[in-house]
Amino acid sequence: MTRKRLRELGITVGTMPTGPHNAITDVPGVWVGHATLVRDEPSVARTGVTVIVPRGEATREDFTFAGFHRFNGCGEMTGLLWVEESGLLCSPVAITNTFQVGLVRDTLIRFAVERYGIEAFHLPVVGETYDGWLNDISAFPLTREHLFEAMDAAGPGPVAEGNVGGGTGMICHGFKGGIGTASRLADCKSGRYTVGALVQANYGARADLRVDGVPVGRKIGPDRVPLPFKPASDDSSIIVVVATDASLLPTQCRRLAQRATVGLARVGGVGHNTSGDIFLAFVTGHHIPADTQASLALEPTVSHRDVDPLFHAVAEAVEESILNALTAAETMTGFQGRTVHALPLDELQRVMAQYGRGGES
Repeated sequence: MTRKRLRELGITVGTMPTGPHNAITDVPGVWVGHATLVRDEPSVARTGVTVIVPRGEATREDFTFAGFHRFNGCGEMTGLLWVEESGLLCSPVAITNTFQVGLVRDTLIRFAVERYGIEAFHLPVVGETYDGWLNDISAFPLTREHLFEAMDAAGPGPVAEGNVGGGTGMICHGFKGGIGTASRLADCKSGRYTVGALVQANYGARADLRVDGVPVGRKIGPDRVPLPFKPASDDSSIIVVVATDASLLPTQCRRLAQRATVGLARVGGVGHNTSGDIFLAFVTGHHIPADTQASLALEPTVSHRDVDPLFHAVAEAVEESILNALTAAETMTGFQGRTVHALPLDELQRVMAQYGRGGES
């Protein structure tokens, strides 16, 4: 069966409508780009980098309010001290492997300087998850050219998922994982807003995997699809980036980022001790010129009392993003001949049908 997104399999989670692409790029102005590195010589590489650009070409001149949540902190995301201090996101967001955060972070600065001059952003936000099971991570295969490639590829519209970009070598609930995205339309008293999420999913025990409440991980156990490693090694990480076109303040952004935990929990994430579960949320409803302090005078259009629809949208979009990563990812063999099997889509449909969920694609 050709790999498909969750809804293409006849399986729907949540109740809220999606945007046209069911992706983070449904939030106007948000771009995504990938650079994917798959090779066997001179070292085995199954890795890459993914970038989320908050306002396209205007990002370097038009900042966004942002906030973050650390569900479990065995991981890294650079630039968060300034996000916490100022409430501002002043750069694209990049996601890559654990060992190359520094290279990607430094290259984002180099990209800004070479393309736009010295006044561009200098505290970029870069997150990571560990791909050393499939990727020879100690060979440091990524170069600055890969980050430039991802930035040049960034654009609106549909987003590639699964074994792409930073998600190339990732594992999720004992199946092949990677990049996934989804969106929701939230109706608040002040209007309708788009909420999008993008995940790099690399976490979780097989037995914990649930799809719309169905214990899929227990139904498709190691006897049917082999685990890539011992159960004791199930800990790892997930990075979640949430975007919306609502006008919110930084404290509300932080509250949105917290709700990514709900979507993660619905699929089966519990925040293990050695997991890096770091969530960032930014909003594009305000325009904050880089050379002014106009942000200090801005007011939200969604009050605390009216924010619940956005919370629900975050939970649903994160939940579906993780599942899209699982259904899009393909079986991969990598470092030292190790193989990680994809979630079998026909088995998924069979199990869901047993519980009265979904239909045939």
